[in-house]
Amino acid sequence: MKGIAIGFSDTSKEILKRLKKTEFINEIYIGSSSKKDKHIKDSIEFVKPKQILREKWDKVDLILFIGSIGASIRLINSLLSSKDKDPGVIVIDKKGLKIVPIIGSHQSNVQNIAFQISNLFGGEIIETNNSVEKNFLNIDSFGYQWGWKRSGDVKDWSKLVIKQANNKDIFCSQLSGNNLWKNSEAGNTINQLSDEDDKQKESTFHISIYSDQRNTWHPSTLWIGLGCERNTSKELIEDSIQNFLATNNLSPLSIAGYATIDIKRDEQAFVKISKENKLPIKFFTSDELSTINVPNPSNIVLNEIGTPSVAEAACILAAGKGSKLLQGKKIFKSIDLSKSKSGAVTIAIAQSKNQYSPSTGEVHVIGSGPGDISYLTNDARKALSKCSIWIGYKMYLDLIKPLKRKDQVLIESNLTEEKDRCEKAIKLAEEGMKVALISSGEAGFYGMAGLFLELIQKVNKEFRPSFEIHPGISSMQLAAALGGAPLMNDFCSISLSDKLTPWESIEKRIAGALLGDFVITIFNPQSRERNWQLKRALELCLGYRPGSTPVLVGRQVGRQNQSKRFFTLDKIPLEDIDMLSIIIIGNSRTTLVDEIFLTQRGYL
Repeated sequence: MKGIAIGFSDTSKEILKRLKKTEFINEIYIGSSSKKDKHIKDSIEFVKPKQILREKWDKVDLILFIGSIGASIRLINSLLSSKDKDPGVIVIDKKGLKIVPIIGSHQSNVQNIAFQISNLFGGEIIETNNSVEKNFLNIDSFGYQWGWKRSGDVKDWSKLVIKQANNKDIFCSQLSGNNLWKNSEAGNTINQLSDEDDKQKESTFHISIYSDQRNTWHPSTLWIGLGCERNTSKELIEDSIQNFLATNNLSPLSIAGYATIDIKRDEQAFVKISKENKLPIKFFTSDELSTINVPNPSNIVLNEIGTPSVAEAACILAAGKGSKLLQGKKIFKSIDLSKSKSGAVTIAIAQSKNQYSPSTGEVHVIGSGPGDISYLTNDARKALSKCSIWIGYKMYLDLIKPLKRKDQVLIESNLTEEKDRCEKAIKLAEEGMKVALISSGEAGFYGMAGLFLELIQKVNKEFRPSFEIHPGISSMQLAAALGGAPLMNDFCSISLSDKLTPWESIEKRIAGALLGDFVITIFNPQSRERNWQLKRALELCLGYRPGSTPVLVGRQVGRQNQSKRFFTLDKIPLEDIDMLSIIIIGNSRTTLVDEIFLTQRGYL
């Protein structure tokens, strides 16, 4: 996405600087009526808005104005052509409190960005389009969120949207791609067709690999298997692929990638085609290709490179488990004597069970805070608004569910299924979707971030979806704030769960923290199965610290039944401690006066 932001006055520069840090704004400007066309102040270019808009209008996907809606409309009025060609336009007031999409508001990209801006600044979106009011699915744009590409005449899509706005039944015929979108509340408004009824043709959109259907979203499920004579021209290969797809009624918008034998890694035409189309190319060894049964094996190929098939076997391997060979190999040879179309290429096509588009997929690991939705950071809210799918433990998802839109989907799981959640998030991101992986508290403190990073490292970097970790407020921070400021000096946190860490290591860490006079926060103190570890940990503490050392026990912090209680180290009621508790043990400088729990820093 390429976007620019223009502020109408010098007072908008702080908002502009924050917008520049987002992924959807590349350039920022401040409008000026100065006779000088351009000058720079505080690293922001001052320009004449009309001039910069004329220069950028056809080159950007998004324009943000900070200032008056009326002034914004007057500036863009003469540049507007059609909704399929115009960039999205959003107007923000100078405090970031009102966000108004005025062009392209029905499109998922513009709508998602408006939500992200709203969460970035804590502002309110002002929307008037019909799909928002009636919780409709944005049928002409929602597929982008699911990693698909769109075909069909803009006018036909507009007719379908108008039918939807007039409360006419809308139908979907889905033949390929991920169908999780149907689980969203907005997706439930669409009637699903198993066998298309001719009567519904005018009210139907499609999700398929085919090129002859009106109003179609194309999931990337086609793998193109390639083999060629050395130095075959790029033009011949491209023309042959296009011809092969057209002959078989397959859309190039559904191509997931290319596949061939590893000895073709340096075949320049393959490399260029992959790069120019921004599609991956997978290489397989002759041994790997030889394991695949194909309908058209070749002894000549076997004798030359050690496998009876390249194109057919490669596309089947790339498409993965459950795939099928759609079209067996066909050989295209040059009949053009010029060098522009020389050589020979073999092409086959397989369809994968799952779509594949890691370059558009993202995983956002989000620390959702200790409980109450008010502790969720603006950065986390922005990431949530960006993602089509939220994955997490049911209780954590329930806490943030009020932020979910009608077009977003929740995938709930149980407490001990952390690995499954991470693997699911990575798989969906590889399919081209933006996924929020939810962790309570701070994702990097005993949360999902570590496990996720271990697993994403196993994915080949070349085909790895992008990811970002969004920090949250830890229950340790909130418990400390409820009690006072016990973490004002050096502190550490120790989990007493020995499911993943040997108890001997935990004891060493406790001893080290006591020797260093750290304030100690204890996570996972006690459960039904682990009912002796806390008692042993407190015995270790009493060997170094007096029984009068102040201690805070917080329970359910950040949630409805939140509580805090103060004790001394020798009088902690073990029977009241469970997995919902967090314990902060003071050090030699920690005091408890008038229920103010404080570790002095040494200022006074």
